[in-house]
Amino acid sequence: MPSIRVRNISKKFEDSIAIEDISFDVQEGELLTLLGPSGSGKTTVLRLIAGLIKPDTGQILFDEKDISGIPTEERNIGFVFQSYALFPHLTVAENIAFGLETRGWSRTEKEDRVRELLQLVGLEGKGKRYPRQLSGGEQSRVALARAIAPNPSLLLLDEPLSALDVSLRENLRKAIREIQQQVKISTVYVTHDQEEAMEISDRIIILNHGRIVEVGTPRELYLQPKKVFTAQFLGISNIFSGELEPETNGFKLKTSFGALFLSSTFPGKQTNLTFAIFPERLILSTTPTKKQNEFEVTIREVNFTGAVTSITVEVKSIPIEVHLTSNINAKDKYQNAHLYLTIPEEAIIVLENEA
Repeated sequence: MPSIRVRNISKKFEDSIAIEDISFDVQEGELLTLLGPSGSGKTTVLRLIAGLIKPDTGQILFDEKDISGIPTEERNIGFVFQSYALFPHLTVAENIAFGLETRGWSRTEKEDRVRELLQLVGLEGKGKRYPRQLSGGEQSRVALARAIAPNPSLLLLDEPLSALDVSLRENLRKAIREIQQQVKISTVYVTHDQEEAMEISDRIIILNHGRIVEVGTPRELYLQPKKVFTAQFLGISNIFSGELEPETNGFKLKTSFGALFLSSTFPGKQTNLTFAIFPERLILSTTPTKKQNEFEVTIREVNFTGAVTSITVEVKSIPIEVHLTSNINAKDKYQNAHLYLTIPEEAIIVLENEA
């Protein structure tokens, strides 16, 4: 059963619509991520759930009870802010125990809980330090421990890793996921980082301009996106339009860079299609393979980005991006070579035409 239900909430600030008609559920123990660009409404949704602001319309239900009019401090929510908002004059242990003070926990209960959480977040032996004596990653762990200390029914995290460097972010998002699964707390996580969302989430809600674009698991959204915005935002850079025509044994898809011949099982229905081509499923060769849907191409750009080498090729002056497992010699191998690009049918996915 869903632990949280958000129903048709909207919010305006002066003449600007922050979010419009947003509805979703948070399942018990789920980590649900709100993903989108800056200004898409992610933090507004989080602040509405927390009770820091009130919706203009709609309901927020905790276990079927409308809590829209209940003050923040009575909602049993843990909140990790982007800035962490630790109290500089309190030690790590005192910061973690802060929420327990107002709930009437005894001294022994507080000490036991703080000790348990220091171990959980990997900060044993640092309870007497002050926030200024900690690294940014350690501060984020303290903020997380403080948020979950009173055993809240819901945890909210607002871009908690955005101020950290890349390697630290990667380590901490794994730690957050492990801790969330250990304590089995329903969680809503906000980020604009696609990779972070894909790794940490059970489900992702993609937001844009204050509205929900698409909802799904990380795997569903990347492998089977329905919307153009989803495909582009998750890094599928090759988006094209084409005209689908029936052939004797399948279809011909007429595009700006040439015709693609597809089997009778190709899922396209409408005549005019918008489609994406997965860059990592394309095949680049220095010799012709005589396979179907092979195009002679020229190189526009080669970028070595670590695990992946991104190569932009041109077919009839139309750029197509290809992702290859990185090879330090890729630039020398492909830069001035005579190349051929094969587009397998499984690299193509049909998207919904958008107005």
